[in-house]
Amino acid sequence: MNYPQTVEYIFSKLPMYQRIGGSAYKADLDNTISLCNLLGNPQQHFKSVHIAGTNGKGSTSHIIASVLQEAGYKTGLYTSPHFKDFRERIKINGQMIPQQVVVEFFESWKGDFEKIGLSFFEMTVGLAFKYFADENIDVAVVEVGLGGRLDSTNIITPEVSVITNIGYDHMRFLGDTLPEIAGEKAGIIKKGIPVVIGETQEEVRQVFINKAQENNADILFADQEFELKKSGDHGSVEILKESTASFQELQFPLLGSYQLKNLLTAIAAIEVLNNRGFEISDDNQRSGIENVIQNTGLEGRWQLLNKRPLAIADSGHNLDGIRQVIQNIDNISYKKLHFVIGVVNDKALGDILDILPKYATYYFCKANIPRGMDAALLMAEATKYGLFGEAYPSVKDAYQTALSFSNKDDLVFVGGSTFVVAEVI
Repeated sequence: MNYPQTVEYIFSKLPMYQRIGGSAYKADLDNTISLCNLLGNPQQHFKSVHIAGTNGKGSTSHIIASVLQEAGYKTGLYTSPHFKDFRERIKINGQMIPQQVVVEFFESWKGDFEKIGLSFFEMTVGLAFKYFADENIDVAVVEVGLGGRLDSTNIITPEVSVITNIGYDHMRFLGDTLPEIAGEKAGIIKKGIPVVIGETQEEVRQVFINKAQENNADILFADQEFELKKSGDHGSVEILKESTASFQELQFPLLGSYQLKNLLTAIAAIEVLNNRGFEISDDNQRSGIENVIQNTGLEGRWQLLNKRPLAIADSGHNLDGIRQVIQNIDNISYKKLHFVIGVVNDKALGDILDILPKYATYYFCKANIPRGMDAALLMAEATKYGLFGEAYPSVKDAYQTALSFSNKDDLVFVGGSTFVVAEVI
C-alpha cells in the first residue's frame, strides 16, 4: 500500500472512537500490552511526560514539548485527535512522522494487528512508541486519549504525571460524578512518580491526594505554587512563585484566557522535570513558551481565521470547554455574533445548548464523520433552547455563509467539535 491507501485502511478497518464513538472503546490495556510486547516494548526506551485531563491537555502537551525542544532534547509528541493529517498525532521536534514510516509499519505488522484485534487508538500508540524508540528520542510528551487508568498510553512510566483539570465528559466510560471521573484520570499516577495537578478543584482535590499517597508520589497543585498576571497588551504575562517574579514580560502566543491555566500547569511540570535531572533554563522556558506554535504546529485553539469580520475557531467541545469559549467571546467587542456549530452525537447536548448565547445567529452543520450529529436534528434541538438559525449541508457551506452574512465589525465563531474546526482550518 502507498500512504493514502494505508491511511484509508487505518480509518476504515480499525475501530476509531473519534469517528464511530463508544463501540471502538476498549476498557482494558490487554491489547496495548500485547502490541508493545510484539514491538519489543519500545515505551521502555525513552523518558516521558504523561498528561491527562478533561480540557487543556493538548495545549499543555505542546507547551512542554516546545520547552524541551528549546532545551536541546530530542522530543517526541503524541497527541490526539488530528485536524487534517493523521501524522499530526506523532511528531519529533515538531516534525510529523514521515509517510513512509507509517506505510512500512503497517506492511511489517498488519497481519499481527488483525490477529490481536487492535483499535485505531491502540495501533496509533504502538506506532508512536515504536517510532520514538527507533529514532532514539530523549523524551516523549504523551497525551492521554480518553480517561487515564485504562487509556492505551497508560503503559509508560513517566518522569512526571500531569492532570490538567476535571470536568464532565465521556461519562459513559468515566462515571457520572466529578470524583468518579477524577478517579479514572488519577489512574495515570504511578508509584514514586510526582504528579502535577493543574487546577485545584475542591470537589476532586482529595481524590488526587489519596491516590498520590497510595503511590508514595509527591503531588503539586500548579495554581497553588504559581501565580500568573497579565502584564501588558499583546499576550504579555508575568509568572510569580511565592510572590517573586519568575518570568516578566513573557510573550504568550496562545489566545484564549483558558490557555493561562495551561501555561501554569506546564511551568509546574517543567519545574518537576528540572528536579529530576533535566536541564531546562529560564531562557529555554521563555523561548519554548513564546515559540510554541512554530515549534510544535499547535492548531485549533482560539485560532484566528479571518480579521474583518473577525472569525475564530476553537476545538472546545464539552461543557467546560464551551463555557470557556463563551467567556472569551464575552471579552470581544463586536456588533453581531454568528455561531457556526456542529457536534458529535454522543454528547450531553442539552447542557451545552442551554449555555449558548441566545442573541447569536446560528449556522448548524455536521462534520464529515459518522459520529457527527445531523445538522437538521441539531437545529431542531437547539430551537428548544431558544437558539435560531439554519442548517447547512457541510461545515464549509455554514462557515462561508456566516462570513457572507457578516459585516466587518461582526464576530464569526466556529466550534462545537474538533472535527468541525478541522474542516475550516
